[in-house]
Amino acid sequence: MMDSEHKSVNTQPLFCDRTSKTIDIAGARVDLGRAYRCGYPEVVFGEQKSTDLILRILHAQADAGQASLVTRITLETAAAIADVFPASVYSLAGKCLRTLSADASKKTAGRVAIVSAGSTDAFVANEAAETVRWMGHVADLFDDVGVAGPQRLLAVLPEIQTADAVVVVAGMEAALASVVAGYLSCPVFAVPTSVGYGVSVGGLVALAGMLASCAANVAVVNIDAGFKGGFLAGLVADRTREIHHG
Repeated sequence: MMDSEHKSVNTQPLFCDRTSKTIDIAGARVDLGRAYRCGYPEVVFGEQKSTDLILRILHAQADAGQASLVTRITLETAAAIADVFPASVYSLAGKCLRTLSADASKKTAGRVAIVSAGSTDAFVANEAAETVRWMGHVADLFDDVGVAGPQRLLAVLPEIQTADAVVVVAGMEAALASVVAGYLSCPVFAVPTSVGYGVSVGGLVALAGMLASCAANVAVVNIDAGFKGGFLAGLVADRTREIHHG
């Protein structure tokens, strides 16, 4: 048996620095280390969460100096949160609430264009836009430029071409992603939506169409995943900002 004075018992977690920090609250374990590992704090998926739980998460993030983004919440929940966090911003169109980071005004913003095929895609497109804005970038939204009226896309194409990254949101057959990408030299993050009927199968046809795109600069996220498309585009804008501004 090993002499007790030679025993070495490690009672500390394997990773005990700030990148692995979590905090337990009633109903959730908040990953406060994500901001250091991944560049941005943990995002709160608000659907099916109580207002009280969301507030506890936001308090934990605020105490750590982190800005919050809550997706998929109602106006009533957002109003209750705004009573506690009056500086928060809620998008009814995107069902997202974001709090402002302390250093947001010091950032040099990149620019992301969000292009949506039709007004029925507005919720997903606005979720993407609010995510980009929470990340400290400019999000320009171009609505109703679907392929059924190609002249609408051509009218705004010069503005879209100046973006660091582009998010294309479309349902039905989702041809818009390929068309837009064919005019661009930046990454295009395609977001299929569940908009459509009959053979659209809740967005599966749009997803398959985007995955089968012959445009080399198209990458595809999940159905109705506006947050994911916006976040990926925001990360590209981060890198572009670093290159141009150091």
